[in-house]
Amino acid sequence: MSPGTAGTAEISAKPLDGRVAVIIGASSGIGEATAELLASSGARVAVVARRADRLDDLVVRIEKTGGTALAVAADITDAAAAQAAADRVGAELGDADLVFNNAGVMLPAPIEQRHAGQWQHQIDLNVTGLMNVIGAFTPQLVQAAGSRGVADLINTSSIAAENLFPGFAVYSGTKAYVSHLSRHLRAELGPKNVRVCAILPGIVGTELQNHVTDQGARDWLASSRESIEWLQPGDVAQTILFLAALPPRVNLQQVTIMPTGQTS
Repeated sequence: MSPGTAGTAEISAKPLDGRVAVIIGASSGIGEATAELLASSGARVAVVARRADRLDDLVVRIEKTGGTALAVAADITDAAAAQAAADRVGAELGDADLVFNNAGVMLPAPIEQRHAGQWQHQIDLNVTGLMNVIGAFTPQLVQAAGSRGVADLINTSSIAAENLFPGFAVYSGTKAYVSHLSRHLRAELGPKNVRVCAILPGIVGTELQNHVTDQGARDWLASSRESIEWLQPGDVAQTILFLAALPPRVNLQQVTIMPTGQTS
């Protein structure tokens, strides 16, 4: 092979060739955009969420552009379902070496309204679901890192984990958990070549806002959308690709992604 040909081959190689990526919460928004981008970048992707019809549509789109994708319908708040999803990924695609732990829900409301059901829903998905995924996929990540030299666990936190937003106490608390947990996991898994990163997005235009029921929070979000340009899911997806494509020696512990106009 001539030097010119080798250079061309190197340039055309996709940055995630050979990798197995699992995207949790892939049926819409950030997860959906990330699945499509990682697949186009060479990864074999497993897309995990509750809504099977949306996952099937996503797989069709990915495969039409030459990618490889597996739809796994699962409710990750159920530990057995999360483990079954991991087992299926391992059996059909091989050990996951990239897990984007992205499922979540945001239901802000003043604490005095005592929406206990909404509190529990946020804890169940944002904390328990997150842990179920970590428990199910960590053995694969460690195994993959041992064979290929690196693996990635990327957890979605939020700028709400660090800043104060009235009415967002429970949601913010769940996301603070994600950020602090990620730092601890990095200390534990980093020596095993598993990179751990928490991403902290500001406001991203997704379905997340559609689930908000509190009128005060809805008004605040509407005002924000009029005053600043929110992030788009693809902006966060590009960040996930950047993190995963870094040399194995590089681990960004935490990444904050903000709309340019959002100051808090």
